[in-house]
Amino acid sequence: MQETKPQIQQKRARFVVPSRSDSLLGKFTELIGGPLGRYSSPGSVSPGLFTVERVLVILTLIAALLSILFKGYCRVNGWHSPQEFYATCYSDFPDLFATRGLANDQFPFFDQQVSFEYPVITGLIAGLTAWLVPGHGASSERIVGYFDVNATFIAALWIVVVLATVRINRSRPWDAAMVALAPGIVLAGVINWDMWAVAFLAVAMYFFAKERLVLAGIFIGLGTATKLYPVLILGAAFLLALRSGRLRIFFVTAISAVVSWLAVNVPIAAINPGGWRYFFDFTQDRPAGYGSLWFSYDLVADRLRLTPLSPEAVNALAMNMFLVACILIAALAMTAPRRPRLAQLTFLVVAAFILSNKVYSPQYVLWLIPLLALARPRWRDFLLWQAAEALHWTATWMYLGQTTSGGPAQNNIDMPYYVMAVLLHMAATAYLMLRVAWDIWEPDMDPIRIQGVDDPHGGGFDGTADWLRVDLANPSASVLPWRPTVSAAQGEENRDG
Repeated sequence: MQETKPQIQQKRARFVVPSRSDSLLGKFTELIGGPLGRYSSPGSVSPGLFTVERVLVILTLIAALLSILFKGYCRVNGWHSPQEFYATCYSDFPDLFATRGLANDQFPFFDQQVSFEYPVITGLIAGLTAWLVPGHGASSERIVGYFDVNATFIAALWIVVVLATVRINRSRPWDAAMVALAPGIVLAGVINWDMWAVAFLAVAMYFFAKERLVLAGIFIGLGTATKLYPVLILGAAFLLALRSGRLRIFFVTAISAVVSWLAVNVPIAAINPGGWRYFFDFTQDRPAGYGSLWFSYDLVADRLRLTPLSPEAVNALAMNMFLVACILIAALAMTAPRRPRLAQLTFLVVAAFILSNKVYSPQYVLWLIPLLALARPRWRDFLLWQAAEALHWTATWMYLGQTTSGGPAQNNIDMPYYVMAVLLHMAATAYLMLRVAWDIWEPDMDPIRIQGVDDPHGGGFDGTADWLRVDLANPSASVLPWRPTVSAAQGEENRDG
């Protein structure tokens, strides 16, 4: 009888090395000796003081300081139009501090005279950070102090997002470098309080990956009470629950999120119903805003003397466009050969919301950066997208400089160039959506799954068999709840037996 030698298991590295897994980064490492060798085993030797997380924190702090430096002109000379636009140092913090009563100790939602156009937690953050600035009134020193306080909190939250991204998938910690060094966060991180919602969602995704569903839901609810977009992850979770049949995961998370959101909003609605409702009325009634497809149409229509879109028309068009996108995403999730990953579906839903929304503020780019680092960590696509976003960011301020200065178009950026920058940003985002959708349809192209894993971000969905899947090419091969099926793993065991 011939002796069969046992198969030698190749020792795997503890985490994926960027210079090996990403061809673009591999080329950049030529200056320091090229990509890491095939016989090295990263993660198996103690790195000492400079662990991956500590290096990423250092990189985040450097990027945060650079973000503050970009606002240096306004910190020295004040936030005044149109200079703040030409110097590309605009921030909502100084304007809201001076015009929403924050400088005079008026607290959003608790002061009946204050109308604050943001959700509850954002209003609470705005009021609490104003209390941290000594003095009274909207002096230039207090305005700078208010900006610095909020910028400091944003830097701390940036670190939280980076660490959460690292710990969601410890086998690919360097993917979080996209978040730590993102040009979009450097340029737009301190425009508004969006980083709070980004951090809430990142922590929620961390707990979801660890199957701590109640905590995940709580942080989703808190994020939704800060900015509405974190609630969109529940749509992705529902599709995965439907495909895998693990509906309990969705319901526990969703109920926890609703309870968390209500716990924040109900007391404020009881204290100040009008102030609480103002955000929703403002969102409903506002016309098309900067950066959106609808605003670009209105600009072109005005130049061509066509009829602009009314707020009601914009609301209907934006809602219908988003619903169509959600239907297409749901169809992809239910028909793909392999169950999509949570980060992939979440990225698609949030990106669809951004593209269809009636306003796209430059800081909305923060919403997508951590999701892309989890959904498709490819540096070439990431950097091309960030370049398009940087161009849109610059064009926005230059266009606002023209509209606020009243100067002639030849001395500013004219409308057609601004519209082209908006369309470029939309095209770059749509391109990323296409690449993520292609990864879902062709799992062998997925940079995460080529490492031999299923869904490290998916928590209880990781490794589950299909419960519902529609096979468009061969309907008889569809997986249906009422049709007994044998999972691929079970079939393999039967063949081995």
